[in-house]
Amino acid sequence: MGKIFYIMGKSASGKDNIYSRLAENQELNLKRMILYTTRPIRVGEEDGKEYFFVDEKKLKEFRRKGNLIETRAYKTIHGIWTYFTADDGQVKLQESDYLGIGTLESYIKLKKYYGDSAICPIYIEVEDGERLARAVKRERSQNKPKYEELCRRFLADQGDFSEENILKAGIWKRFQNDNLDDCVKEIVNYIRTVKK
Repeated sequence: MGKIFYIMGKSASGKDNIYSRLAENQELNLKRMILYTTRPIRVGEEDGKEYFFVDEKKLKEFRRKGNLIETRAYKTIHGIWTYFTADDGQVKLQESDYLGIGTLESYIKLKKYYGDSAICPIYIEVEDGERLARAVKRERSQNKPKYEELCRRFLADQGDFSEENILKAGIWKRFQNDNLDDCVKEIVNYIRTVKK
């Protein structure tokens, strides 16, 4: 039976870079588990790679068909952005191992849907000051920086990823992303061990 290796962490902890490196690692042979979002696409993102970028109509269609696994809506200064996971046929655990990325909340719901033994958490940590510096640098590179949204996300993460919530979700192992190469190597070794 396959596993879903699920990356989580606060905003600007390097999740996307780690996800890309692991997805490109041919030895690990992990298929991407692509989530959906109604938020606008960012510079450098591709539809169907980081997310499937959809509208509210598509979200309602999944809900109507009973294919929503989990959904999260965030009230941003630009309106409500929804992120969700749908049972759209892309995950076949009897055939493959998968790589996903999301929040602590989505991890808990996926664990409930697929079973505890199918989901392997990969929790990424970075010191808060460093995360904030990375977030500002990333936002500056956007065509229209959204600094208010950056601040909202940064503050929301403090509650969403509280120590109590992390432990309640059953996450004990953490990966420090002080150096991207070293962090990825550690995660690759962890995944190899789990897959044996």
